Amino acid sequence: MTAKDSTHLTGSGDSVADVVEINQLLARYAVTISQGDIPGLTSVFTPDGTYSAFGDTFGLSEFPALVAAAPKGLFMTGTALVALDPSGSAATGTQPLCFIDQTTHDMRIGYYNDTYLRTDDGWRLQTRKMTFMRRSGAHDSGRPHAYQP
Repeated sequence: MTAKDSTHLTGSGDSVADVVEINQLLARYAVTISQGDIPGLTSVFTPDGTYSAFGDTFGLSEFPALVAAAPKGLFMTGTALVALDPSGSAATGTQPLCFIDQTTHDMRIGYYNDTYLRTDDGWRLQTRKMTFMRRSGAHDSGRPHAYQP
């Protein structure tokens, strides 16, 4: 998603409320994963939600092992650029990320490409795909992870 792809929020106050709710959802993602709170992390996804990185896609049942194998640290995210579907029940977005490793303070930068669904419990992530930004200028899904399904 690029800036010119985003929906201009005019008219209904509901669209602004939706974007605020989605950004709060994404803040909950960043805080819960930084704190190692797996139940909190999985609660931001739809039951069929997935996370894609490192050349693979992971379902919610794999999140505990995936997070356990990952480096611990701070997930610093920016405000997501959100495009609401005209139906009002779906949206897409892109959110910048700077991950700082807790022990080395090494950083990884990139962005998430997301899809969101409105559920009975509010907005939830349906898919989250990580793209890493390399010093070389390349953008890729990352190297194979310590966790292998």
